[in-house]
Amino acid sequence: MYGLQAALLAFVSLPVTVGLRAGQPLRALQVLGVVVWLVGFGFEAVGDAQLARFRRDPANRGRVLDHGLWAWTRHPNYFGDATVWWGIFALAAATPAGWLTVVSPVLMTILLLRVSGVTLLEEGLKASKPGYQAYIERTSSFLPWFPRRAR
Repeated sequence: MYGLQAALLAFVSLPVTVGLRAGQPLRALQVLGVVVWLVGFGFEAVGDAQLARFRRDPANRGRVLDHGLWAWTRHPNYFGDATVWWGIFALAAATPAGWLTVVSPVLMTILLLRVSGVTLLEEGLKASKPGYQAYIERTSSFLPWFPRRAR
């Protein structure tokens, strides 16, 4: 029943498996990987905390969260998740043949953008939240960027 998910997990986790083989001393690519991972983890944690706080307030029912990280990207948690995987890949890339695991963060990013993440979620949000279309027009979909001015 879960065969596809298990195969996908094994494939996606290749950089983790390979990255665990990285030895001492730390290489610049490994340091970069840790920094990228920390940025991604920060985006996920802060974005999720901001969303939880926003949802707890009954006055926000039906409204769009458009401040904090959510003013810079409509999906800080998805951006953070993808960034975490790119950081793990950088750790793996510091090992012999670790660069071959690049398919993992590429796949995760595609899944988050086109399959199970942004695309799927936004269809429902456009239908259920009246201000979501205006939010789309002023806020980057995935990569954090300066909000555009309302027209």
